Amino acid sequence: MSTTSPAGPPRPSVEQVMTALAGVNDPEIKRPITELGMVDEVVVGDDGRVDVRVLLTVAGCPLKDTINNDVTAAVTRLDGVTGVDIDLGVMTAEQRAGLKEILNGGQAQREIPFAQPGSLTRVFAIASGKGGVGKSSVTVNLALAMAKEGLKVGVVDADIYGHSVPAMMGVADARPTQVDDLIMPVPTASGVSVISIGMLKPRRDQVVAWRGPMLDRALVQMLSDVFWGDLDVLLLDLPPGTGDVAISLGQHLPSAEVVVVTTPQEAAAEVAERAGTMASMMHQRVVGVVENMSYFVSPESGAHLELFGSGGGDRVAATLSERFGYDVRVVGRIPLDPALREGGDVGKPIVEADPTAPAALELTSIARTLTGRGRGLAGMQLGLTPTAKF
Repeated sequence: MSTTSPAGPPRPSVEQVMTALAGVNDPEIKRPITELGMVDEVVVGDDGRVDVRVLLTVAGCPLKDTINNDVTAAVTRLDGVTGVDIDLGVMTAEQRAGLKEILNGGQAQREIPFAQPGSLTRVFAIASGKGGVGKSSVTVNLALAMAKEGLKVGVVDADIYGHSVPAMMGVADARPTQVDDLIMPVPTASGVSVISIGMLKPRRDQVVAWRGPMLDRALVQMLSDVFWGDLDVLLLDLPPGTGDVAISLGQHLPSAEVVVVTTPQEAAAEVAERAGTMASMMHQRVVGVVENMSYFVSPESGAHLELFGSGGGDRVAATLSERFGYDVRVVGRIPLDPALREGGDVGKPIVEADPTAPAALELTSIARTLTGRGRGLAGMQLGLTPTAKF
């Protein structure tokens, strides 16, 4: 309940301030700052001024201004508050250890949460047989479209050598906050959380030259050492082809659902079939084919011009359906739109920048198809091991 100062006007109690602060989430961890032990002290003065000491996870937290503004706004809304003073401190090593224990649920050894039997997160791996088919653009726009539907979405830029997702989402120069060896994904304005090897390099222009074991460790780190929180959907932008990362993904996330991206021409379709076949070899289910750059709409006549031929998506879907013994459909045909490319270049994907554009509408439709379909069991590992013969 409110207390009364000697001068008469009511002022909030410390309990009321803490209740208000419970509504402030850490912008990276997405959980209340009171729950994370970030509120160190609250003092309410007789004149209604409130002093709040907030402990940042690390010095130089990139989103400290957001925390400052959110705390100020939450406390200012209380009746009787005449002003708010915030002191930003930094957690000690012991306090960070306590935070890590909270985030890990008391488990000392971190595992890939999406590989656990009880995980409810849908994992979609966006794959292609070759580069240049727009796989990363599809990944980013699907993530934004799913977030617009109210889902909590994360993106792993698993294209270790050609990591382009951060730039496409407007966070190319952002760096994740690290609490000891626990990493926070970079939040974006859309609500989608992102992690990429590009964010972990000392310099943006530094070249990654890794082979098999290092690539595997990088993928595992982005899945297990990053605190993703409670996601509805995780999208992985895979490197093109059937190399080390695709194999590692199959080993660590056999339940991931694979979306194959191709373009209409024959050459792209042939190699896209290999990417889908690799997924099946790793006991992952291919849930659809996306045909990108499917056609160009003439600005003069409105006619659909097939600049790169036709039939590539249908061929891939038919071939994979025959090989796997279950139906693989073309879930979308995205038109060739300069705005789609331009949006990626400037960090404003078309689904967000121009949601009524034909390409944006098709990407939104694909996102709804993927998240709305049942998981199914065909082609997936069930995790069953026979223990006896009958």
